[in-house]
Amino acid sequence: MKTLRFILGDQLSQNISSLRDCDKSNDIILMCEVMAEATYVKHHKKKIAFLFSAMRHFAEELEAQGHHVRYIKLDDEHNSCSFTGEVERAIKKHTIEQIIVTYPGEYRVLQDMLSWGKRFGMPVEIRSDDRFLCDPDEFVVWAEGRKQLRMEYFYREMRKKHAVLMNDDGPEGGQWNYDAENRKPPKEGLTIPATYHSEPDAITQEVMSLVAERFNDHFGDLEPFHFAVTRDQALIALRQFIEQRLSQFGDYQDAMIEGEPWMYHSHISFYLNCGLLLPLECVQAAEQAYTDQKAPLNAVEGFIRQIIGWREYMRGIYWLKMPDYAKQNFFDANRKLPGFYWTAKTKMNCLHHCVKETRQNAYAHHIQRLMVLGNFALIAGIDPTHVNAWFLIVYADAYEWVELPNVSGMILFADGGYLASKPYAAGGSYINKMSDYCKNCDYKVKQKTGPDACPFNYLYWDFLVRNRDRLASNHRLGMMYKTYDRMGDDKKLAIEQDSKQFLGSLYDQKI
Repeated sequence: MKTLRFILGDQLSQNISSLRDCDKSNDIILMCEVMAEATYVKHHKKKIAFLFSAMRHFAEELEAQGHHVRYIKLDDEHNSCSFTGEVERAIKKHTIEQIIVTYPGEYRVLQDMLSWGKRFGMPVEIRSDDRFLCDPDEFVVWAEGRKQLRMEYFYREMRKKHAVLMNDDGPEGGQWNYDAENRKPPKEGLTIPATYHSEPDAITQEVMSLVAERFNDHFGDLEPFHFAVTRDQALIALRQFIEQRLSQFGDYQDAMIEGEPWMYHSHISFYLNCGLLLPLECVQAAEQAYTDQKAPLNAVEGFIRQIIGWREYMRGIYWLKMPDYAKQNFFDANRKLPGFYWTAKTKMNCLHHCVKETRQNAYAHHIQRLMVLGNFALIAGIDPTHVNAWFLIVYADAYEWVELPNVSGMILFADGGYLASKPYAAGGSYINKMSDYCKNCDYKVKQKTGPDACPFNYLYWDFLVRNRDRLASNHRLGMMYKTYDRMGDDKKLAIEQDSKQFLGSLYDQKI
């Protein structure tokens, strides 16, 4: 039976389930660059260039192995601009009798795939994506009967299942989680290694020219471009992290330094999320570094938790709760996204640098995303729809399965606490503790109210007051409400007035 095997841009793995049992003499592998996917949100230029280049390199590797690859470039004159259109063209061209795909990463794409059987009158087999360590059906079983789904308990199950950092039946070192040791603020004299760099080859240069021409109005800087675009390059990036940054990752994973966007993070989420790297090989590389005494347990455990804990948990939540999860808005937040999320033109130095570096790199590390960019969106009451779209647009590792639960659940508490036990709201003191942003800011972080006060300070309290009816019963916020209640009337009035004035001028480029 002649089979069409359709590979998505985030499925660039030789052992992807849709390629298993592929008959090189008979089957057709379809890969395509389509305008609908590049523009359903206006993705960062660097994100589009990265994925198109990685796809073209992957197709070239498959062809070298003897596979028959039908690769449709964006500027192909007959490009139909959609996945469904390209599947239809391939069926007509090659007399296809069945379609095999791997479970996609986005709900909307799955809905398209589910329609193909009836549309094209042939069998469509959607295989499990076993690059992940927890199948959606397995997650459903784990979640059943639980009032709240806490990542920590899921993470422990994943550790046991895959025998990672285990000592007989217990965790290595006697603790499951060393997060309490991973919150050191930055200190003077840190030497931060450069992230992975590769020079664009001819394929990447061709893609960059295409992106510059076709997507010139999209957000972000296209150059310099230094991402890995092949599996071999991605493996080098992983090894570079393990050898040069993992040992310090644990201590400083929450730290932020002006002009140091990469810090000690791995920067491999680009490659994990598109398939160039596999989760378990990254976990095993870190575990081996611990065994070889090249990295401490707090760093290795923290890194592994992000992959087999948080990453898998996000995917489980996404498929468990879609499509309704995309509509969650617990606080009824309705403000538009301020312009400085695109321009970086704001007097708030932390936001300025996080947006600027996002524009330059299509990357920001998790504390910049959560406690600066996300924290502001939360306490300012920005509509989750706008915030989700922004995060999906600007980061090269962003796909809806991982972006949506992170933003709606973790950052914005838009699901009302299904994912997180409390909103991750904070005033300026947290940013001051974990970064050096405040020392060069026009606002004064130690000033709580008034025109020179850090907006995070009064907006934090205003957020709690605005949402007291929704949050008063949250036991993790009881202390903060008691603190607010002890404030004098003058201070409460100043918080209210400063917040009203600031939020009223939120779309003024001068703030």
